[in-house]
Order: sequence, then structure tokens, then C-alpha cells
Amino acid sequence: MSEVAIFLAHAIALEAEAAERYDELADAMEVHNNPDVAELFRKQAHFSRLHWADVKETAKGLDLPKLKPWEYQWHQTEGPESAAVERTHYLMTPYHCVHLALQNERRGHQYYADVAYKTTDPHVKKLATQFAEEEAQHVIMLEKWAANIEEPEPDWDLDLDPPVVSD
Repeated sequence: MSEVAIFLAHAIALEAEAAERYDELADAMEVHNNPDVAELFRKQAHFSRLHWADVKETAKGLDLPKLKPWEYQWHQTEGPESAAVERTHYLMTPYHCVHLALQNERRGHQYYADVAYKTTDPHVKKLATQFAEEEAQHVIMLEKWAANIEEPEPDWDLDLDPPVVSD
């Protein structure tokens, strides 16, 4: 299996997993009647799907490996752009959502930059560098977006009538 095919299989999984996670988080925010944050998570899922489609187009015609979950070469158990569920809260604000996405994009950028730095395959180096540059643009976009969002009050997560979890 070529190094290019393995790299593109990782890139496709990274973007697909990110889109899926953002959709899951949007669904959770809708359940908790937090439509502003749900909408932002849907936008992030959309952006991830656009990048996913671009990567799939790049991989068109290649025989990509069907990697098992434990075969992915991530630094964590999930892809670099997958938002950590434990970092979310049903009362989170757009500020939190954008900063969570910003961290994801920074990890995605670092992943691709690391691949570009470490590979000896010139085609992988070229693709990874291109993907890293795209992620850097996402980071810049989110940094601009974050600069225009007001930070929430310190007690933003105070809920005098929290949801009840039944056993």
C-alpha cells in the first residue's frame, strides 16, 4: 500500500470524524434548547464536510486501505479535529463553541504539518503541506471570528433548574 494512499485514508477519516462529531454536538445543543450554539456546530460540520469532499476528490481513483480504528496514527484515541465531548456543556455559548473549533483546527494543522515534516515521500509531503496550509486558513478564520464574540460571564454555566438524569 502506498504512503499516499495511507495518508489520504487518514485525512478522509479525520475530516469525516470531525463532521460527525460536530453534528452530534449540534444535536445535543438542540436537545438542550441551545439553538445558537447548535447552529455554529452545524456550520463547523459543514466546513468539515467540504474539506472531506476535497480530500475524497484528491483520492479519487486510488485504492485506499480500510483501516481499523486502532490502525490510525493519531496522537490521541480520536482524530485531531474531533471535538472532545467532555469539553462541552449544554449551556455553552458561541464563545465556547468557536474556541473549541479553533483548538480542533489547530490540532488538524499540527497533524498535517507533522506529516509533511516527517515523510520522505514527496507526494505525501506536497499533499500534507497543502492540507496544513488549508487548516492554517481555517485557524485564521476562526481567530477572526473569535475576536468578535464576547466572552461570557464567569457564571455562564449556572443553571438553577438543571436537567434531571434518571437511572
